Amino acid sequence: MFTGIITDVGVIKGITRGSGGKWGDTRMIVTTNYHTATIDIGASISHSGACMTVTEKGDNWYSIDVSDESISKTTMGRWSVGTKVNLERPLTGSSEMGGHLVTGHVDAVAKVLSIEEISGSHKISFMVPDEISFGIAAKGSITIDGISLTINNVKNNIFDVNIIPHTWNVTTIKDLQLGMEVNIEIDLIARYLARYFENKKA
Repeated sequence: MFTGIITDVGVIKGITRGSGGKWGDTRMIVTTNYHTATIDIGASISHSGACMTVTEKGDNWYSIDVSDESISKTTMGRWSVGTKVNLERPLTGSSEMGGHLVTGHVDAVAKVLSIEEISGSHKISFMVPDEISFGIAAKGSITIDGISLTINNVKNNIFDVNIIPHTWNVTTIKDLQLGMEVNIEIDLIARYLARYFENKKA
């Protein structure tokens, strides 16, 4: 579990694709400011909202193996060497809950529709697939590329968020451009409520 509070921005240093080898479908090398001696092999780290397992590590870098499922359901298939990614290590018993409960399981990919600077902050609008629009609610929580944010306004499958200068400066969200895609995770409570009512109708 995560909180959506980004603690580092990593960079993709290498990508090896293949099948049938000793690695997973796609191995990615990530450089980081984390002290990797404190990261165990098998540990989970959120990569722009997608929870991945550390498979190998060295000084200031570690590797992850990304399945075809993750490649197809997230933006990870479009990452290349030099891509910056938001990083967050998982909750511990002493962690501060600064954002909201985030699983690191991406629900869908959304598209950037508009970016507007307003009094130093930035208003960004996104369009999500119709199938997850049930989980988008004004003043509710959402995770965008691993960042915990509050939804301002919603109309059908379009919503907008406000990005304060701090979040803008310390995450990859400042690199977004019109038409780019981001990983979306809807609020955990909304996900399970939808599943409950779906089964109740059956």
